[in-house]
Amino acid sequence: MKKISKLTGQLLMLIIALVLVNLLSERFSWRLDFTEGGIYTLSDATKDILKSLDEPVTITAFFTKGSQPEIEKVRKDFLDMLTEYAKLSDGLLNFEFVNPNQDEQGEQEAMQAGIQPLMLNVREKDQVKQQRVFLGAKLAMGDRQELIPVIQPGAAMEYALSSAIKKLAVIDKPKVGFIQGHGEPGLNALVQANEQLSVLYATEAVNLSANENPLNSYETLVIVAPTDSFPDNELQQLEQFLQEGGNLLIAHNHVEADLQSMQGSLNKSNLSSWLAKKGLSLDNNFVVDASAGTVGVRQQSGFMTFTRQIPFHFWPQITKFEDSPATKGLNQVVMQFASSIQFKGDTSAVFTPLVRTSEKSGTIAAPTFINLNKEWTNKDFPLEGQTIAAMLKGVNGNQQANIVLFSDGDFAVNGEGQQMQQLPADNVSLFVNAVDFLSDDTGLIDLRTKEITSRPLEALEDGQRNLLKWLNFLLPIILVLIFGLIRFQYRRSQRIKRMEVGYV
Repeated sequence: MKKISKLTGQLLMLIIALVLVNLLSERFSWRLDFTEGGIYTLSDATKDILKSLDEPVTITAFFTKGSQPEIEKVRKDFLDMLTEYAKLSDGLLNFEFVNPNQDEQGEQEAMQAGIQPLMLNVREKDQVKQQRVFLGAKLAMGDRQELIPVIQPGAAMEYALSSAIKKLAVIDKPKVGFIQGHGEPGLNALVQANEQLSVLYATEAVNLSANENPLNSYETLVIVAPTDSFPDNELQQLEQFLQEGGNLLIAHNHVEADLQSMQGSLNKSNLSSWLAKKGLSLDNNFVVDASAGTVGVRQQSGFMTFTRQIPFHFWPQITKFEDSPATKGLNQVVMQFASSIQFKGDTSAVFTPLVRTSEKSGTIAAPTFINLNKEWTNKDFPLEGQTIAAMLKGVNGNQQANIVLFSDGDFAVNGEGQQMQQLPADNVSLFVNAVDFLSDDTGLIDLRTKEITSRPLEALEDGQRNLLKWLNFLLPIILVLIFGLIRFQYRRSQRIKRMEVGYV
């Protein structure tokens, strides 16, 4: 009888403990996050955005339920994230999930909200059929609305959600000006960068020759790929802007290439000489790198013509970055026809490299002929760590004035019309992060590159790659052997104990 009452008491205590744990988990949710970069841990930037809300935000998530496992995982991750957001918002964020695939009315509601379905191939009973899948959300604050059309598996989910909320909450945005009038591409040629910048800033085209707004009304001025020279009076305006503590982001092609004639030459713009007076010297060369992007080369084999992808060493592929908010979280950036940057100024300014080439790189003097059939060897890459992007802090002795310089003017340019192209995500993130860094509004920098990334073994060094391969092969075997040894020792000790005199 005592044993039964004791067992009942233990069972009752267990039930009470489970109820308490459940109640506490509802009030204080937490989880361990061992992912690189803390994919499942909300950042301080997100917490600040949610705490600063002064109006309710309503989020309607349109997600197909019961689809493929990867889609279900995205749905669950988004639900978990919204639950955390709601708890941190002090009741100002509400959400609901809608399954548009339940009926035709649900699909119409999703599409009227601006969420378009994706067509995915689904295998059922040895047959492959197409399924309409919804993976988007609509956010509303007052009469303002914002869409997340597609939440891709592995994408920067927190950035998409937090930036959309921030975009709704910020009404009077600081301004970022893009200098025009010297052959620079317009804002419509910087589609991806402009879209991301519009979350926090009002982007405007600025013509220095007819500018009605004072330059000091802009947080940062941006100069992208000018082809013509700047008149002296416009350079003086830039000088005045820096003297008043302004910031400049300059992406400048000091060298340029014509892929029709395969000729590489110097840019005739006087921007390089103006930068040299600040101590930012652009060398008359093309930087080449053993780690490079690829180009398609048409080749003839008999009666057949095909395209072969080959490394194009004039396009450095950067995978290692300096420790800076502008480069944090980046994985891979491809620069095209960059030149090396050196600092030749005085100690009143601080020069910080942001992007360097690999340990196997080199330079080729400009002008030059670009030979696609060149047989490259290690002798062509005798240098390492050539600086192709840098920041100069304290320009002209003013500690508030800063310049970020990229020696490739086109790395964030999409182009226009038929020339428009989709850029690598990290190219755009590098450009936008640099604007954020200069504009002192860096809250979303970390989130922009916070995503599940692919890290192929081919990108690792030989020693690290071999270590991971052997670890992947041997670790399961070692764990099984350890478990078997522990089990063997336990059973052996039990046998010995049962053989002792007096064991009952």
